[in-house]
Amino acid sequence: MAIATVNPATGEIEKTFDPHSPAEVERRLTLAASAFATLKGTTFAQRGEWMRSAADLLEADVDPLAEIVTREMGRPIGGARAEVLKCAKGMRFYADHAEEFLADEPLDDPSKVGASRAVARYQPLGVILAVMPWNYPLWQVVRFAAPALMAGNTGVLKHASNVPQSALYLDTLFTRGGFPEGAFTSLLIGSAEVAAVIEDPRVRAVTLTGSEPAGRSVASTAAAQVKKSVLELGGSDPFIVMPSADLDAAVTTAVNARTVNNGQSCIAAKRFIIHEAVYDAFIAGFTDAMAGLRVGDPLDEQTQIGPIATASGRDELSELVDDARAKGADILTGGSASDGPGWFYPPTVIAGVTPAMRVHLEETFGPVATVYRVKDADEAIALANVNDFGLSSSVWTTDAAERERFENEIEAGAVFVNGMTVSYPELPFGGIKNSGFGRELAAAGIREFCNLKTVWEA
Repeated sequence: MAIATVNPATGEIEKTFDPHSPAEVERRLTLAASAFATLKGTTFAQRGEWMRSAADLLEADVDPLAEIVTREMGRPIGGARAEVLKCAKGMRFYADHAEEFLADEPLDDPSKVGASRAVARYQPLGVILAVMPWNYPLWQVVRFAAPALMAGNTGVLKHASNVPQSALYLDTLFTRGGFPEGAFTSLLIGSAEVAAVIEDPRVRAVTLTGSEPAGRSVASTAAAQVKKSVLELGGSDPFIVMPSADLDAAVTTAVNARTVNNGQSCIAAKRFIIHEAVYDAFIAGFTDAMAGLRVGDPLDEQTQIGPIATASGRDELSELVDDARAKGADILTGGSASDGPGWFYPPTVIAGVTPAMRVHLEETFGPVATVYRVKDADEAIALANVNDFGLSSSVWTTDAAERERFENEIEAGAVFVNGMTVSYPELPFGGIKNSGFGRELAAAGIREFCNLKTVWEA
């Protein structure tokens, strides 16, 4: 894939970029290793000062940077601005809390292990490679970079080839804030060159957010080198509505949960599992609201749904919907790619889904919702757990016993009750099953790329 900004609203190439040569990749890896030697010896206070400075720079660039995001991957401009500001918040969060999260953990009674003092100590690993996707071209990177740098690691970014301007902005952001040159750098390379970077002895670990096949490939390469990996992969999150739910709130949130970022979010609600007692009312409200969303130019402040980021992504979405239609599903709204320039796909609701349809188990990466009718909590839980993904989930009920069951029995990295899934800096984020392993954000995220060293003193 060419390294280029191709505006998904028009299909036109706006800018192209030459990939980095092997010599340039070598130079950047050398800088990253050198920067680690410096950064690991700095204090949390110094790193925090640099991180806050970088957050201030990011925030000051909110408008031009949001436009870059919109032009590169089609996110409506209001959401793009929100992504920029969320990044600044996440950076300040780790500037404020890194020292607390990585503080020594002393054993209460070291005499039990024959010591006068025994502690668990977190220390940085070194150069960490981040392989990142296009759908949140800033936030996906910052939620890795902020904790990694605050821990004393350095970062090397291989970003998606369709968001090169986002990658190049991040390439200089942290050094502009004061971090040593090479503390965070971007590599403009193709996916075929990732394995060689993982295998480089200066790279100590790798994190990937992306597709399941990409995750399997990266994890396999890292494992062969006995290097740690953290994977955040796809999702097909259930959104369960029970009879006791606030139905109006559930419908409103369901629309937002399915269409945030044009529906191109791993943690977007995708499968709507509705109790038969409220199914008809939910379907009526949900379908009307989805049909009423404004689709159009993502730079227009009034637009709610922009284009799918790539032509191939739009085609894959169409194939899933067409397969369901051919096998007897009911398309309640939408269901056909828009004519004209750009890679638009309308908000779509599919009912009558059966296991014979691809959409039953595969992830829909766009504003397409599947809706199911269930008779009780047992059936809802079984359906929620039926596929191989396990990223997050949303449950709507005011019944305490139901809430407890769903929280304990849904197979996912998170359960949100009476709300939509959101990634917060304060909470660990990640999945199970084919949605990946390891965690980002909160204390768990910063500790992923640290050596937990036992220190024992006689």
